[in-house]
Amino acid sequence: RPDLLRSLVSFWHNHPSLSFMFSGLFIGPTSQHPRVDEARMDALRELEIAFGELDRMGGEAPPWMTDRLFRNILADMTGNTHRTEFCIDKMYDPNSSSGRRGLVEFRAFEMPPHAQMSAAQMLLMRSALAAFWDQPYRRSLVRWGTSLHDRFMLPHYAREDLQGALEELGQMGFGLDADWFAPHVEFRFPKIGEVSVSGMGLELREALEPWHVLGEEQAAGGTVRYVDSSAERVQARVTNWVPERFILAANGVAVPMQPTGRAGEFVAGIRFKAWDPPSALHPSVRAQAPLVLDVHDRWTGRSLGGLAHHIAHPGGRAYEDFPVNANAAEARRRSRFFAHGHTAGARVLAEPRPSLEHPCTLDLRAFARD
Repeated sequence: RPDLLRSLVSFWHNHPSLSFMFSGLFIGPTSQHPRVDEARMDALRELEIAFGELDRMGGEAPPWMTDRLFRNILADMTGNTHRTEFCIDKMYDPNSSSGRRGLVEFRAFEMPPHAQMSAAQMLLMRSALAAFWDQPYRRSLVRWGTSLHDRFMLPHYAREDLQGALEELGQMGFGLDADWFAPHVEFRFPKIGEVSVSGMGLELREALEPWHVLGEEQAAGGTVRYVDSSAERVQARVTNWVPERFILAANGVAVPMQPTGRAGEFVAGIRFKAWDPPSALHPSVRAQAPLVLDVHDRWTGRSLGGLAHHIAHPGGRAYEDFPVNANAAEARRRSRFFAHGHTAGARVLAEPRPSLEHPCTLDLRAFARD
């Protein structure tokens, strides 16, 4: 049933939340489980040609042909067939007996912190497998482009996309309640804090950030390639917002807010350099912490209030041990959030300047001079 593999790959591709919601922190084109459309812009066309060949064979492709059709597409940018979201190197490789075990690995899954969360993940996988066994998935592949890392790194769009995926499975007879996956959303995108300013709500949540491998460098013992973990991303969400009057500013830069479809609700991603490692992209850009968000009033030219988010301990101290439990870890996170600390005084802010590639995300590193 090579059509079953096609259905799973297509469904996961059209719903990026399935690739990022249950994975670990290391995501992106150089991770252990890159998507087909990450890093290779022509991979989708190659995948569609392979799908067409399956159709031409009438679904009667021998097992070794399925391996030959997909093994060079389901691979990372270096040709590693194991580092990919859907790994088939142990399904039916005609070159070795160890590769003919009938296994398909879903590598974008990480063990969740609770057994019930793991049960929900397994239920999702079994439901998709059973649904596509009877009703093959034949929708066209979406060209996400840069919106893949612009929108689906943010909790708002990831949650909406996950609900859409569950609704599709429900239409096939496998109804899954979205509330069963609420712990996954909260665990993946924890809330940093929220404040109320003049009747408006401002919430800050952790978002995802793909880490990229840097160029090779010489180090003791040989050549190394560091991973750029200096950048972080958060999501700002506002409610009861009047865009004609107010501007949300992050460290003095206007944030391009995007409407969610609900009256007065807007969201945006904020990407910034959180710390200064020895090897990182843009070494001339210093750490942009703490992150200060201001609700700026165009009419008065002043900030009405805001919040401050510290990346490390606000006092500059380093923790000498790991948190003993989840409560201790939460206490450390809460100590880095301040429901005050906005920028006082009158000032004039420039209007938001959305990026052409990432309209939903403000990259503060591009405004380091400002």
